Amino acid sequence: MRRAVEFLFTRVLRSRLGVALVIAVLVFGVIGAARLVSGPGEPGTGVAVRPTQPISTADPEAGEDGVLSSPPAAVAPRTRPGEPTPQQVAARFTTAWLTGPGSTAEAWQARLRPLSSPALVEKMTGADPETVPAQRTTGPPTLRPRTESFVEASIPLDSGTLRLELVAPDGPWLVDAVDWERS
Repeated sequence: MRRAVEFLFTRVLRSRLGVALVIAVLVFGVIGAARLVSGPGEPGTGVAVRPTQPISTADPEAGEDGVLSSPPAAVAPRTRPGEPTPQQVAARFTTAWLTGPGSTAEAWQARLRPLSSPALVEKMTGADPETVPAQRTTGPPTLRPRTESFVEASIPLDSGTLRLELVAPDGPWLVDAVDWERS
């Protein structure tokens, strides 16, 4: 017996295989002890059992809480007395934008600058006025107010729709983004 214990401690436990066996015995011992302490589990619980109905974390009786579930409340854009409305700014910007072809980039941007936010002025630096894809409007701007200081405008043109985002954070309405949609 003494030789077996001596062989165990001098040879087996000093090898990688011996250390791995000792760790495995300890892990299985901890798992076995945990199962004994926890007691018998309920039948049907565990990963292998799939639910028969979808799992829902929302109360189905509470109503709809999604973003698109109800129409947004009507919001009127905030305008100051004597300043142009978002619709007027959108129409003026569109007129200035359409005068791009045939003019210099500096003159075109100078016409757009008073109606544009500083961020849009920076984005438009270096823009070529010859790339304006339309020549005339075919209808008045339609507005879709999002908040008191943010409005989306759609202007029908002869070859598509000009979409503008207008903001009025601290004063007059300014165009902050320009997008083009071909018809």
